[in-house]
Amino acid sequence: LIFFSLCLGLTCLSGFFHMKNKNYSISKSHEELLIPPTPCHAKTNVMFLKTHKTASSTVLNIMFRFAERYNLTVALPADQLFHLGYPRTFLAHFVEGFEAIGQNYNIMCNHLRFNPLEVKKVMAANTFYFSILRNPIPLLESSYIYYKNNVPAFRSSKNVNEFLASPTKYYHPADYRESIYARNIMWFDFGYDNNAEDDTKYTQAVLEEIEQNFHLILIADYFDESMILLKHVLCWDLDDVIYFKLNSRSQDTVQTLTPESEEQIKAWCSLDWKLYLHFNQSFWRRIEETIGLEVLEKEVDHLRTRQKELMETCLSEQEAVRKDHIRNRALLPFQSGAANILGYNVKQDLDNRTLRSCQKMVMPELQYTSYLYTVQHPHKKRKELGLPLLWTSLQE
Repeated sequence: LIFFSLCLGLTCLSGFFHMKNKNYSISKSHEELLIPPTPCHAKTNVMFLKTHKTASSTVLNIMFRFAERYNLTVALPADQLFHLGYPRTFLAHFVEGFEAIGQNYNIMCNHLRFNPLEVKKVMAANTFYFSILRNPIPLLESSYIYYKNNVPAFRSSKNVNEFLASPTKYYHPADYRESIYARNIMWFDFGYDNNAEDDTKYTQAVLEEIEQNFHLILIADYFDESMILLKHVLCWDLDDVIYFKLNSRSQDTVQTLTPESEEQIKAWCSLDWKLYLHFNQSFWRRIEETIGLEVLEKEVDHLRTRQKELMETCLSEQEAVRKDHIRNRALLPFQSGAANILGYNVKQDLDNRTLRSCQKMVMPELQYTSYLYTVQHPHKKRKELGLPLLWTSLQE
């Protein structure tokens, strides 16, 4: 579920504004300006750890479109599954064709619980690893609405504020598979115990391990800035990171957190809070070291202008619409809990090539996974969705 909020932690904000106030327009000498920049080559071996409720469905769509553009092989879930064994810890055989294909996948981005040794069996040695985090305060509210029917702790409480007033009354760690969404979900996705004690030595060791395993951690609360940083680090084009926001919900399903609830989240999800604060800082530091804030601002403007152009080209309404207003059921996003997940209507008077490109930009995660699976594994049984197919043949 994609929801962008300003960073709510004063700690994060102070770090950001401290950077904002510095002057990063370092003057270059005349000689330096005459030296052409070193050309870089687009990285095509990339592993994205898809975390929950962090705008990661939008990133997955970006990854899938990139894979198609460069004719890359995606490590897709085996058989009828749409995730790589989640919430079980990832094992290489969760990937379709791993026994035959071995370490020859370029892209991995479906949901999994991170397990570096097993991921390395699937992905090449020079793979670039990245993930995305989100402020735990809006994240927990988002999880509450999205998983309301699945998580016992959420199901038995009236609303998110009631749950947070006394989380231990509703939350039972023994409800393993369901309870993970109610506490430190990002910590869990990275492969760690979401009920672990918040001990300084332990958390520091985990943060260092994550830094060793991942080359980059993005921040969903600054999604456009994250896409620009990703573009620079991977040496991709602007159109490689252009997106329409996917898996977002209608505003009327958002519950307002009380100030007490917001504070409670920091304590209840303290492992996620530490994770977020740490990597929010490193995110802005990385921008400062590589792009600088002035260039970042210009590139974010370019991205938004290009996004607006594509929306005008592709979409009937220029914005996401509620589930009951989506005309083509093949493009209906998966609906969960008490959320009304929005989708898009694509213009029908487009030439075939443009239509196909636009459809891929708005294609929900399950449909895109199913489609790519059919392309890569044509002799396997197609993944069942219970929805009409967007294209009946791959050539269409």
